[in-house]
Amino acid sequence: LRINRLRRTTTRSHARLAQLHQQQTTFRPRSLSTTPSSSQEQQQQILFDPLIPLKILNPVGKKNSTDPPNTPLPHLDQLENESFATKVYGIMLGLPILDTFMSNLQRHGRISFYMTSYGEEGAVVGSAAALGDHDEVFAQYREQGILLWRGCSLDYLIAQCFGSMEDESSKGRQMPVHYASKKHYFHSISSPLATQIPQAAGAAYALKRTRQKGERLDDCVVCYLGEGAASEGDFHAGINMASVLGGPIVFFVRNNGFAISTPSSQQFKGDGIASRAAGYGIDAIRVDGNDPLAVYLATREARRRALEGAGRAVMVEAMTYRVGHHSTSDDSSAYRNPNEVDQWRKRDNPINRMRAFLESKAWWDPVKEEDRIKQWKTDISKSVKRAEKMPKPSLANMWTDTYGTEQIHLDQQRLESQRIIEKYSEYPVYKEELKRFSKA
Repeated sequence: LRINRLRRTTTRSHARLAQLHQQQTTFRPRSLSTTPSSSQEQQQQILFDPLIPLKILNPVGKKNSTDPPNTPLPHLDQLENESFATKVYGIMLGLPILDTFMSNLQRHGRISFYMTSYGEEGAVVGSAAALGDHDEVFAQYREQGILLWRGCSLDYLIAQCFGSMEDESSKGRQMPVHYASKKHYFHSISSPLATQIPQAAGAAYALKRTRQKGERLDDCVVCYLGEGAASEGDFHAGINMASVLGGPIVFFVRNNGFAISTPSSQQFKGDGIASRAAGYGIDAIRVDGNDPLAVYLATREARRRALEGAGRAVMVEAMTYRVGHHSTSDDSSAYRNPNEVDQWRKRDNPINRMRAFLESKAWWDPVKEEDRIKQWKTDISKSVKRAEKMPKPSLANMWTDTYGTEQIHLDQQRLESQRIIEKYSEYPVYKEELKRFSKA
């Protein structure tokens, strides 16, 4: 991940992303030390050029053509394990099924909002697989795959989107897809763009101080963001803070080509986001975000470096493409050609790429595919039915959990709300809506 030089001629981010996806980056472990320790084998690391995307699998799921077919993948011992690799693929396969279910529910008015991760499954799940279970995650809003990887239930995720009484993360007070889970070390998502970056930097500094006490030595912070968030002031503030103060943190940038409707070509003139890392004095690597194996490898190495010494900041830029709309409030056909989207979906689909890899190992077949899809649909349907039957939390909960003691201004708001409810409670639409809330 060391930056030896900046190569501004390699790419203009998504302006040449199609060509970049055709490149092959050859990499091999190189020795750091010629004297192995008594308890460990000789230390190894992988040196990357930060501006040429790391790639292991081509768009049809084949390994680097310069390698013999059965050559073990360097530093990918886990993904050479059948159960681990099929778990990665299984969650990647389930994400678009979940997204389609929830998007359709929004279109039918059964939930208010949703955001998909179509086309970015490899970047999300591939990176999640490389993290430690106790790594603190500060997500943006397309990282539900991380929660699924860590064992979060569909009931939990779908209850949050419905805002039902079973929404343990926010008690029905957050927008859909704004997940949080203490159990899974997943911090609450906030709507304002890029606010998670300085928050994550602060968490990394706190973790650095904790490590000085000899605690949590194997844990780091991972902050997810898009290239659009990198255009916000909080990006500079957060990255600089993390670099100067130190602390183990990986900034994982999903460069998917669009900040809502603004293409990356209109966001910056520089060479993507990874090229900025040198100015902050941190390591960076660019990776093919549609190659789950490459994403796993890059994230694992970034995490290893972040944990070195007292901890430091490292950046990963995953070059991918947002196949879906920005959200259910967006119609991307207004600002990009639908044919372009279809080409990306067919030509460089991370799910197809990972499936081809598994099939080449004889770990996957059409029967397993069909069974897994059916299971996902069955499980999601059950969770949706469960969430819809559950009442919403009491309206009285709107004013709790902010202050330790009751505040006068919040009590005034609560009383005003009660007056409004009493005044309009007999209106048919209002009356019907109130039935959905718990009286407790």
